[in-house]
Amino acid sequence: MLWADGIRAVSVGLLAFLIVGGALRFWELVALVAVYGSGMAFFTPAFEAVVPDLLPVEDLPAANSLDQLVRPIALRLAGPLVGGSLVAVTAALAFAVDAASFAASLLAVLAIRPRPVVRDEASASALGAVREGLRFIRRRVWLWGTLASAAIAYLVFLGPTEVLLPYVVKNKLHASAGTLGLVFAAGGLGAVGAAVWMGRRGHPRRDVSLMYAVWTLATLAVAGYGLATAAWQLMLACLVFNALETAGTIVWTTIKQRHVPSAMLGRVSSLDWLISIGLLPVSFALTAPVAAAVGVRATLVGAALVGAVATLGALLLPGMREIEQRRESPLLPVEGSLPLA
Repeated sequence: MLWADGIRAVSVGLLAFLIVGGALRFWELVALVAVYGSGMAFFTPAFEAVVPDLLPVEDLPAANSLDQLVRPIALRLAGPLVGGSLVAVTAALAFAVDAASFAASLLAVLAIRPRPVVRDEASASALGAVREGLRFIRRRVWLWGTLASAAIAYLVFLGPTEVLLPYVVKNKLHASAGTLGLVFAAGGLGAVGAAVWMGRRGHPRRDVSLMYAVWTLATLAVAGYGLATAAWQLMLACLVFNALETAGTIVWTTIKQRHVPSAMLGRVSSLDWLISIGLLPVSFALTAPVAAAVGVRATLVGAALVGAVATLGALLLPGMREIEQRRESPLLPVEGSLPLA
């Protein structure tokens, strides 16, 4: 986490420096974004893995809800407001402040009390750790099934939502960037509301079933982007999508932290990110030609329907709800009590 924060602080700081000097070229922007992305790829799995080491297991749902509460406030509400104000002064100032924020995060991570790390021979090398993580995932349907369905669903709907939502606002509704900001803000409010509700409710007993139900409904909400004829309809669709997506993410994170041994959690979280979002570049690349062929609105509606089918279909895999059944039956052991095999 320290290295990831440092890498992102340096990459964004260099971007600000090049802008001030008027020397920023496109290839340099691409390179710095790639470096920044590598920092994010390392930070998030490490963050998910460290939480169970800091808190007792009964506090994990509340902690994950708090995480999902803070993120949309920063990303959807405060972030765009502050960022827009800084960019209005100069883009270099915005990136400089961004670099300082990563430096502040680095200091916060330094304040965490160090803990002993248990290492085993099988994970002595990076390749060995990847193999062990894949072996662990392959033996658990709830893990590999969720990662596979997420990869398919993200391939289908994430590119269209990210690329075509601004297009719909500008070219279909003939609205401004401010309207797009309101749409995103509505999504932030939905995510915040879901995080607060999940934090108060606690972890559900039938967690896998609930997670797939809300994720399926969230994917269907993407169709609202294609059907909307007014800005308030886009805001409503964005609110519903982010609320349901956040609720499912909180449950999923808690499931991993409860059922994956601490020594494996970092590896599993890393592979979670790699597998589930590995097809995102393809999704972004395919969005434009598909939209040109069938239309923007049809692309968004079709993405919602196909993504929802892929998500709900994974719940029907044999053994997907096994961890639920283990908790419901006193005759079956809970996975966390089993030796890692």
